[in-house]
Amino acid sequence: MAVKITLLPGDGIGPEIVDATVCVMDAAAKKFGFTLDYDKELLGGCAIDAYGDPFPSVTEQAAHAADAVLLGAVGGPKWDHVDPSLRPEKGLLRIRKSLGLYCNLRPMKVSRFTTHLSPLKEDRVAGTDLLIVRELTGGIYFGTHQEAALVDGVETASDIDLYTRPEVERIARKAFEAARKRRGRVTSVDKANVLAESRLWRRIVTDMQAREYPDVELNHFYVDNCAMQLVLNPRQFDVILTNNIFGDILSDEASVLGGSIGLLPSASLGDGTGLYEPIHGSAPDIAGQGIANPTGTILSAAMLFRYSLSQAGRIGGAGGPGRKVRDKTPKAVTRRREYGTIETRQRPPGIDRGPFFDAERVCWHPERMRYHDDRAVSGLS
Repeated sequence: MAVKITLLPGDGIGPEIVDATVCVMDAAAKKFGFTLDYDKELLGGCAIDAYGDPFPSVTEQAAHAADAVLLGAVGGPKWDHVDPSLRPEKGLLRIRKSLGLYCNLRPMKVSRFTTHLSPLKEDRVAGTDLLIVRELTGGIYFGTHQEAALVDGVETASDIDLYTRPEVERIARKAFEAARKRRGRVTSVDKANVLAESRLWRRIVTDMQAREYPDVELNHFYVDNCAMQLVLNPRQFDVILTNNIFGDILSDEASVLGGSIGLLPSASLGDGTGLYEPIHGSAPDIAGQGIANPTGTILSAAMLFRYSLSQAGRIGGAGGPGRKVRDKTPKAVTRRREYGTIETRQRPPGIDRGPFFDAERVCWHPERMRYHDDRAVSGLS
């Protein structure tokens, strides 16, 4: 039976990194005897150009019909001046809402092969292995937005930050369950000294830990302190649980601990189809030059095999090909002259530009690669 994957290359470097990742996914499918059926659709700026909508109905239907969705990146300066309701990023928010993707997993592990790329001293960053569990469909990004307007003669704008108990409970449960499979520690991040939403968040998380997860260690950080501690002592963290906007910011900060935001994957999960994407942006300044690094997207595909396909029994279940694919794929990283780019190798006839690499080598021969990592993806299983 074929596994149906909806591809959303998006904008900027998105098509390049998705095409490179498809090579690796096809190699995995060939290696372990299953078939991938791809459906390529539009999301973001390219969808605005084609349909006048960053998340057209044809893309929504394809996403719901798929076993999993792989996304490249969206956005770019070309669409900076469109109506706020039609910006490319609105397409990303809408697909998350449509699929019910409330849980975003962003693993960050610093390999011993890449510590020298970190902006921090190697002895400070070596051994860092954390998982950010970010709530994805609530909070200020999905609250009521009031665009700038004159109120009593003063230009005013506002955004409402709103969470409900069920929203906090379901994301906290994901974090506690992940911690049980890791090192048993959760750091919940909020701003409870200032925000009412954060005080609700802290109270619910504390009550859940005492009632349901007494075996998991829990501590609380204000978001400004957490941002500082990620730089001072990143090894102290195991699982970081936080809301939508704080998770957006902290995960970008954490990403550079390993040298580049371009190396990290993410999984957005709910109760149905999952969406997988690198955490970097569309990088329009380097699009089309053949230097975009697909590592974050390749590792996102590894998470796709792990969460959407193996757990659903689509490629052999926990003990079958799905397990082998998810375990092996993250082990290898394409060779690089420097972070952010890949080294092009001798190209086959007909391929004269763009990133080219040996997909079989990326998947199955990590010992031949310059950089590889045995646990690049960790967390829920």
